[in-house]
Amino acid sequence: MAERQATLLVVEDDIHLLQGIRDILEIEGYQVVTASSGVEGLEMLHSMPKPPDLIISDIMMPRMDGYQFFEAVRASEEWLDIPFVFLTAKGEKHDVRLGKRLGADDYVIKPMDPEDLLVVVESKLKRTAEIKDRYDSQVSSIKHNILTILNHEFRTPLTYMVAYADMLNTDAEHLTAEELRAFLRGVNSGADRFRRLVENFIALVELETGEARNNYEWRRQPVTDVRPLCNEVMEMTRPAAEERHVELIARVPESVPEFSADYEYLRAALVQLLDNAVKFSDKPNSRVELRVDSDASSVRFAVQDWGRGIEAAEFERIWQPFYQIERAQYEDQGAGSGLAIVRGIVELHGGRVDLQSTFGKGSTFTIILPRTAPDLA
Repeated sequence: MAERQATLLVVEDDIHLLQGIRDILEIEGYQVVTASSGVEGLEMLHSMPKPPDLIISDIMMPRMDGYQFFEAVRASEEWLDIPFVFLTAKGEKHDVRLGKRLGADDYVIKPMDPEDLLVVVESKLKRTAEIKDRYDSQVSSIKHNILTILNHEFRTPLTYMVAYADMLNTDAEHLTAEELRAFLRGVNSGADRFRRLVENFIALVELETGEARNNYEWRRQPVTDVRPLCNEVMEMTRPAAEERHVELIARVPESVPEFSADYEYLRAALVQLLDNAVKFSDKPNSRVELRVDSDASSVRFAVQDWGRGIEAAEFERIWQPFYQIERAQYEDQGAGSGLAIVRGIVELHGGRVDLQSTFGKGSTFTIILPRTAPDLA
């Protein structure tokens, strides 16, 4: 087993007990490094070429007790994820309670049964390996998605811009006015698509780093009339809708109760939903509707399409960054970050997003915002 090759650091001031623990672990194939105090344990950690896979430490020790040693280990980012097991005397429940408050991973009671010690060590190493494998898998998936996006999504608009610009540079004097306008539309189309990709990446970074929260706190203000906002997002989406022959419809009441919002972020979230609705409306004579309504506690923005729809099994996955349903099959444009951005923005506002969808019949995404701004303190 892979965990049998693990390196363990054992810290115990009772030399006979320390030697006994070392012998038990070495017989099972572990590499064991020992220290007789917390101070010596820290010195060993600093001198080891690679951090140990697990630490076992007594609590009652001179110079630096186990709690102080634990806190010193956790204070270093390099050692933060090392599983930590305390040794404690039988009946010392306050030791267990205090260790749990600090965040220790487990306990072994002295005098110990060797099998109990081995079970704790094996289980902690196995769990750590499972978490690492899961993390590595997620990182690998993210890397794959980013490479796919860089390879396709960024290259495509750049190809448009470069190709049309080259033709304008070499053949401008031979082109008619209509041809010039067509080439410029091609450059503008590529530039617009590229700009949106960059803006989406920036939005994701802001949401992940917490900068979006700072922006929201600074920029949020009362919204008394949603009609200008809705008109703006409809106009931003109209070129894509016209290209796909999708009819855009807005149903916005003249009066909506006042609520608090970051205008820029809310506009971005609505554009993302409208863009998605247009993109997935691949049936003849398709339409997309934006509807606004309210009640005593909330304001709701619903975007409905009658397109491809979403299977229930995908309802949770679609909110993940860079995820697209059957990307290879449908060859949809975009980085798959739009819904992750929508959810992040709506949560900043203290709201939520509701999804109603029937596969093959269409979807309705509804942004539900509280009329009272959330306390972000």
